[in-house]
Amino acid sequence: MTDVNFKPAVPPVAGDRSNAGDRLDGSGGEETLPYDLIELLFFAYRDFTKDPDDVLAQYEFGRAHHRVLHFVDRNPGVMVTDLLGILRITKQSLGRVLKQLVDAEIIEQREGHHDRRQRLLYTTERGHDLAVDLTRLQQKRLERALIGMPDGSEEIVRRFLLQMIDPADHPDVLKLVRSPFDLKD
Repeated sequence: MTDVNFKPAVPPVAGDRSNAGDRLDGSGGEETLPYDLIELLFFAYRDFTKDPDDVLAQYEFGRAHHRVLHFVDRNPGVMVTDLLGILRITKQSLGRVLKQLVDAEIIEQREGHHDRRQRLLYTTERGHDLAVDLTRLQQKRLERALIGMPDGSEEIVRRFLLQMIDPADHPDVLKLVRSPFDLKD
């Protein structure tokens, strides 16, 4: 197992107070906050979403549209109430984004089979094609990141990302995530 070290890569310059008071235990000891990992995560997310953002801008869509499109495409027939739970957004926020996606003929709403009040969401052919195009952009970035890493790194990355998610949410997330590996807590 890999040893993770949170010590700064570059020793602080004498008199530099940029990290003053940033001790995990508040004691002024050796262990500092993992700013490098936090910032790398910010930059990785920025670039991971950049390629799809550029494509979505052509439709005047943003990241909220991407998230809705992704989970509807991956879960055809998902109920609006379930999508609200997956995305943890308000009904009002989803309503605005969903209306734009429906108006653009990216997503369609259908009545429930047994309950006509239910709204089931599906991507249209156009929506599915867009979702796949966006996923391919992100797939290329993931592949580029994994090239040259040791064997088994993909599984380590999966486990790391799972551990970033609140433990109480693991069962629900694992039901949604379809992976070639068996991700268990």
